[in-house]
This record gives sequence, structure tokens and C-alpha cells, in this order.
Amino acid sequence: MVHHSPSLSTRGLADAVLAGARLPEITGVEVVEREALQATVEDVLSADGYLLGTTANFGYLSGALKHFFDTTFHATHEATRKRPFSYWIHGGYDTTGAEIAMKSITTGYGWQLVAEPLVFTGEVDEQQTQLAAELGANVAASLMA
Repeated sequence: MVHHSPSLSTRGLADAVLAGARLPEITGVEVVEREALQATVEDVLSADGYLLGTTANFGYLSGALKHFFDTTFHATHEATRKRPFSYWIHGGYDTTGAEIAMKSITTGYGWQLVAEPLVFTGEVDEQQTQLAAELGANVAASLMA
């Protein structure tokens, strides 16, 4: 999981995604968490699938997640083609640009969307937290042998 979760609410989403991905009934899957500014080419190459998370800042991906994509794309996109992924985006007012960018960038990687993304604006509540956990569980389950 690569994410940028700078606020308590987005950190809560990241924690929910991790909790879902680490459910005891999901076996044979190791979930590794990386902050977007810390994730490396090796992290991308060694992963079998991806959970991505970001805030929508001024309607666009966070600079941290964009930096992750900028620094890993050329060295990884061919080798990771068709790997499963999904994502969440949380915005205060608008997520349109972030959604467009996420779809465009992940299409460039050639990754396969395996779970409905969680994209929303406003307060993070119990419903979004539950959906985040389901997102994590669905992506992790897609990796079970």
C-alpha cells in the first residue's frame, strides 16, 4: 500500500484499508505499507498488487503520490503490467482532477483494477471507513493463491 495520509481522517482511511487487507481469513498475502514519499522502485517491483491512497488537493492528486508515480513509472511500468490494484481518494470539495489523473497514470502502468475505488468528498464517517476496509480486503483477497 502506497499512500499520502496527512490528516487524522485520511490516516483513519489508511488504517481501515490496512485492517481490511490484513483480515485473518486472507492468507498467504503480506501487506506492506509505504508512505508515498518513501516508496521506491524496488517496492513497486517486489509487490504483487497495489493499494493506493491520496487526498485530493485543489482537486488533484497529492504532490506526494504524484512524486511516487513520477519516480517509479519508467523503471516499473513494463514489469508490473496487469498487476491488480485499486485506490481511494478523499477530497474536501472536489476529486475530479485526482480521479482523472489516477485513471490515466494507472492505465499507463497497465495495472488491472480489481475493486471499486473509494472516492468521496466531505467528512470521513463510519460508512466510508467500512468501505475502505472492504477495499483493502478485496484487493488483498485478489492476491490469494
